[in-house]
Amino acid sequence: MSLDALKHDLSACAICAARFAATHTAHAPRPVVWFDQGARILIAGQAPGARVHESGKPFTDPSGDRLRDWMGVGEDIFYDRSQLAIVPMAFCFPGYSDKGSDLPPPPICAKTWRGAIVEALGDVRLTLLIGGYAQKWHLKTKASVTDTVAAWQDHAPHIFSLPHPSWRNTAWMKRHPWFEAETLPALKTAVNDALA
Repeated sequence: MSLDALKHDLSACAICAARFAATHTAHAPRPVVWFDQGARILIAGQAPGARVHESGKPFTDPSGDRLRDWMGVGEDIFYDRSQLAIVPMAFCFPGYSDKGSDLPPPPICAKTWRGAIVEALGDVRLTLLIGGYAQKWHLKTKASVTDTVAAWQDHAPHIFSLPHPSWRNTAWMKRHPWFEAETLPALKTAVNDALA
């Protein structure tokens, strides 16, 4: 199947409709499809949040601002699908629990779409694995996010494991100053090299 055909079918996906209707948010599926042929960088995240569900555009929130800062790129490059592919572990907002917590990405999404999309994208130059779900799938690891991110040199310069850029991880970053001092400068260099 061609990448265009995959994008078309993914855009119409509703396999989680009943699951989402049963969440506290009771929303309908809205796959956020943001990739194209020839992308040099693959961003593998978790799943769209509520703001992205509304906008239909990935990382249109403070997490996106922080991620772009980590990468050293502006919105012009970040949202250029010929340069960056954003392929999360689930393409729709999973919803909130009755306690207001983010629900995890439904595994059926990765099982249905991920392998074919990653294969169709071809040889990307750099992959950013954001959070535990993406790290476990791509690296086949059972390690914690902290341990996986701390071992970033094991896969650099072509793969970087990152914590989620959420404001909730600000305390994590303060407890692990090596991330800003060592990992982020190397990440910016790898991003520049991949885009060159």
